[in-house]
Amino acid sequence: MASAAFEDIVETFEFLDGWEDRYRHVIEMGRALPSMDPALKTPATKVDGCASQVWIQPLIDGTGPDASFDFAGESDAMIVQGLIAVLHALYAGQKLGDVPAIDAPAELARLGLDQHLSSQRSNGLRAMVERIRIKAAEAAA
Repeated sequence: MASAAFEDIVETFEFLDGWEDRYRHVIEMGRALPSMDPALKTPATKVDGCASQVWIQPLIDGTGPDASFDFAGESDAMIVQGLIAVLHALYAGQKLGDVPAIDAPAELARLGLDQHLSSQRSNGLRAMVERIRIKAAEAAA
């Protein structure tokens, strides 16, 4: 189930005319994300499979499957930083136990991202989603 923040992105995308405007919106979302603490940018938080540099660090409030999930993330590429912001809208505030069940490919397809990203970016996006799912499942266990 998508969050209200993600539903807002879906609605915004419906009103934007073309992909140039949508990309611009995604980049602006990325610029609005808080910077990640440089101390968290370690090999352990680096996402493999991305052409650009990407770090994702889960931030979990509570314990067990009902804990609240959030994450800090950052990239050195503007569009990827925006994709991190989209994923943040999708996952932040969800119950830890619900995170692995979110159908990210289907939700992202609602934005048309699956058809408008290069294969490298799509692979990187899949790697970020997989990292989030794995870390949430580990923390819920």
